[in-house]
Amino acid sequence: MALTRHQIMESPSEHDMEMAALGSRQLATTLGDRQEANLLLVEQNLELKLPMSAIRMLLQILDQMAQGNTVSLVPIHAELTTQEAANFLNVSRPYLVKILEDGKIPFHKVGVRRRVQFKDLMAYREKSLNQSQDALDKLAEQAQDLDMGY
Repeated sequence: MALTRHQIMESPSEHDMEMAALGSRQLATTLGDRQEANLLLVEQNLELKLPMSAIRMLLQILDQMAQGNTVSLVPIHAELTTQEAANFLNVSRPYLVKILEDGKIPFHKVGVRRRVQFKDLMAYREKSLNQSQDALDKLAEQAQDLDMGY
């Protein structure tokens, strides 16, 4: 199946969650620290040679499914609407538009509609998470300095 924009799976059922948890454990145990691996489809006796990065991504997908999470795959070059971008960042669309207009995330327009590249959203999210972590570290350090019992 070709992935042109992004593909969202449906929420996993209880049965799917159990299968994903088992598959994740088995795959993680089998892989260990290997740099190469082949998968064998037993029913068709077909050996698949996949890049290790794809196998590790499969492991991450199984982990998320085991937790009952819906998984979305987005190609790094994908362009998202402002609503899709806001959903990804878990913010309102008007707030995202403000961030875009403030120049914090690059965007371009298609007609009158704004489009955001997924890679730019990822960079913004990473920067934002790092800033939040730095602020938390400073607060924890201040609490230690003031002997607040934390």
